[in-house]
Amino acid sequence: MEHVEMLFQFAGGLGMFLYGMNVMADGLQKSAGGRMKNLLGVLTRNRFLGILVGAAVTALIQSSSAATVMVVGFVNAGILNLTQAVGVIMGANIGTTVTAWIVSMSEWGSVLKPEFFAPLLIGIGAFLMLSGKKEKTGEWSEILIGFGILFIGLSFMSGAVTPYRDAPIFAEAFRILGGNPVLGILTGLAVTALIQSSSASVGILQTLAQNGVVTWSSAVYITLGQNIGTCVTALLSSLGAQRTAKRAAVIHLLFNVMGAVVFGVFMFGVFSFHQALGKTGISSVGISVFHTIFNITNTLLLYPLAGWLVHLSDVLVKGADVPEEKETYALPHLDERILETPSFAVESAVKEAVRMGELSLRHAEMAFEAVRTGNRTRVDKAFQIEETMNEYERQMVEYLAKISRISLTDQQRQVVGNLIYTVNDVERMSDHCDNIAELAEEMIQKGLSFSMEAARGFDEIASLTLDVMKAAVLARQTERMAYVQQAVQLEDEIDELEEELRTEHMDRLSRNQCSAAKGVVFLDMLSNMERISDHANNIAGYVADEREEWDD
Repeated sequence: MEHVEMLFQFAGGLGMFLYGMNVMADGLQKSAGGRMKNLLGVLTRNRFLGILVGAAVTALIQSSSAATVMVVGFVNAGILNLTQAVGVIMGANIGTTVTAWIVSMSEWGSVLKPEFFAPLLIGIGAFLMLSGKKEKTGEWSEILIGFGILFIGLSFMSGAVTPYRDAPIFAEAFRILGGNPVLGILTGLAVTALIQSSSASVGILQTLAQNGVVTWSSAVYITLGQNIGTCVTALLSSLGAQRTAKRAAVIHLLFNVMGAVVFGVFMFGVFSFHQALGKTGISSVGISVFHTIFNITNTLLLYPLAGWLVHLSDVLVKGADVPEEKETYALPHLDERILETPSFAVESAVKEAVRMGELSLRHAEMAFEAVRTGNRTRVDKAFQIEETMNEYERQMVEYLAKISRISLTDQQRQVVGNLIYTVNDVERMSDHCDNIAELAEEMIQKGLSFSMEAARGFDEIASLTLDVMKAAVLARQTERMAYVQQAVQLEDEIDELEEELRTEHMDRLSRNQCSAAKGVVFLDMLSNMERISDHANNIAGYVADEREEWDD
């Protein structure tokens, strides 16, 4: 029963370690807030910045596997190309070393031992959670509680191992793994692939090292295997993705395998010449040092070869790339893998809502052009865009519903709620554009045309309608109040102009200068454009509400 109890204690400690790491990462992400959102734009600039962003994001979410899965999602959604993805993947490997350093803190001094300060952190965090009303207080409480639980989990694992540190089986196991690089690497790979977390597998190895049962040679080879094992999560995630996303996962595997081979050969040579070093016990800090040196050096060595890695992934992943859909019919680039990082998921949804707004703007241009030219092709294209918009709305609402179920800050939750309303308003604008296209079709079938005065009025209000739609889309995209105010002003102008044109038209009818059939079509068009401006004003209003709420 004593052995079973130790097994339960180790399993419980591992569970607390993983849970604490998850809670702490969640709090860190929320605390980062808007800064995380801005990182999405940085990702697309150049490969070097991608390395920095990849390291920063992985340090925040405490998982290189999750970060790489997120990169696969970005590539699959068309947000990143493969060259940009390479930099983020390299940075993710560097960022994951932060967890190893956190684990090794217990060897920095007696005051940093888990059993010394972890209960205090949990106590402070719980007090803040129960007494604090501000969102920022809640974020700090999550960070402190997660940090404390993480260290208590490590303490449990270490305590479960302590009674067995003098057992011959440990010494023999690590002697075999240290003398056989391939077996050591395969062991690290298997354990990491099994628990789907390199941070956890490195933490387990460091816990064993703290009890003095791990040698330098075995730790080196197992750590190299752990870096390969972390690729399994991204590879599994890419199975249902496009070919380009599969190539991103393969690049991650190539990067870590090449690094493991180079370092494995080099360290085998070192241990062959200095056998005593290989058999010497390694500390938790020593594992952190090697883990960090490996990932940074591997990045420096392979960074200049990023283009070659992209080319090699093209050779290894067979099949043709899926051709890009025509812009008019393009559906949203959404990928559930991005949900791993809430800030990126929200920003990705904002970008797609903007793209949906731009498509509705094109819909309006097509419908207005159909009215002016009487071109049936323009009418057909407008109808096709409407079909796409209906599907666009469905996919966007489903994706936003999934985002709303993950851990978000109050600000992010408000944005997601407003995006649902925004998507509905954009789709309603498109419905009114479709109505105008139907009216254009009716004019073509019946051979109707507007008088010179009516055509001039149509052009004037159509131009303002396009302007208010553009202002609303830009307001959502940039969150600038200047565009919000522009949308409000244009909506007022359209209301006044619609009333003026309606009065002028009734005057023409009374003087028999216009037929009833033309009059009905003209008035319906005015009504649809006025409603488009109302929905555009709603979209701008959501942005204004967000700014007022969070600027206070």
